[in-house]
This record gives sequence, C-alpha cells and structure tokens, in this order.
Amino acid sequence: MSAQKIKVTLVDDHLLFRNGFRLLLDHLPEVEVVGEASDGEGFLSLLSGRHPDLVFLDISMPGMGGLVAAQKALSMCPGLRIIMLTMYSDESYYYQLADMGVKGFLLKSCDFREVEMAIHTVMGGQTYVSQELMMAIMNTHKSGGPTLQEMVSLSDRESEILVEVCKGSSTPEIADRLCISPRTVEKHRSNILLKTGCKNTASLVGYAMKNKLI
Repeated sequence: MSAQKIKVTLVDDHLLFRNGFRLLLDHLPEVEVVGEASDGEGFLSLLSGRHPDLVFLDISMPGMGGLVAAQKALSMCPGLRIIMLTMYSDESYYYQLADMGVKGFLLKSCDFREVEMAIHTVMGGQTYVSQELMMAIMNTHKSGGPTLQEMVSLSDRESEILVEVCKGSSTPEIADRLCISPRTVEKHRSNILLKTGCKNTASLVGYAMKNKLI
C-alpha cells in the first residue's frame, strides 16, 4: 500500500508563477497539488470544501492579501500548515504571521532543494524560515539595542536549545545532540516560550533573529 500523499494548495496571483511552481512540485512523488487560487477570496472558498495538508500562500496579492487570508484560513482551520511565499520587502509581516501560527517562510527566489526541505520540515511539525530571509531580518536589527540575554534570563541550556530550535531541529534531534531526554527538551522549550512571551516556534525564531541570537 502506497503512502498517502501530501495535499498541497497554491495561492498566487501570477498564473505563470503558479504553473512553474506546480511543475516543480510535480517532481516530488509524495506531493499532490489539489487546488489553486489567484487571490485570498478564492483560497478561502477552496477551504470551505476540501482542506489541504499544506498551503503555499503569497503575501502580496490584489484584493485580499496573504496576511488577511492567512489569518482567516487559520481561524477556519487552526491546524492548517501554511508556508508564506515572500520577498525581502515583506519581512515586516514576519512577526504578525508567526504569531498567527504560520509555519514556514520561503523567498520566491528559492531553489527546488529549499522548497523540498521546507515541505518536509513543516510537515514534520517544525518551522522553516529561509536562510536569506533570516539574514535580511537580522541585518534590519543589527544596530544597537538590548541583546537577548539582557532582555530575558535564559540558562545556558535554554540558550543551546533555542539555537537548535532556530536551526529547525526536531525535539528528538535536539535531545540526541545535547544528550538529554526529549521530555527535558520539551520542558526547556516551554520555559523559553514563557520567558520570551512568544506564542509558538515561528514567533520564537523571529524573536531570536530580531535579538541577534542567530
């Protein structure tokens, strides 16, 4: 019996981009594109019927943009995995989207390997942020200001785990790397979220980038 495919929906107002992206995804045997939309309204209409496992959602679209569409979609389907397709100029939206529960952020200029990595990371329950977008956000906040250590009191172990979380490492991977139990990793993660005031892993990654930890 073959494994169940990952059902993907593409949302972007440029038909040429959608066609090219779909051709790219067709090369992944574990992925099946089940829907396409050119704007936020069309995307939400699709959600009222069949729910995909994963959505690639463009931020900048005419009419209802990706920010509002993501908020409404996650309200309708709280467990929906969304990967935003962004440009460098969209980085100001990162924190809002991360707080909503968006799981991934890819630059539209990324290559095939990174798309595949983002899919596997997000479907595995982790957060994926494009390395280039990380650098753009860090450069925006590289000037003076309090460091993470000055803002919150993290233990050395919590700092180690935060770095691993920002790398996209899973709980079992972190536990193996640091020679501690998965339960201990989860306890530290909960403490880090509490201390930083972050709601989820995506917002925690943004917090760490903003405060120059990674």
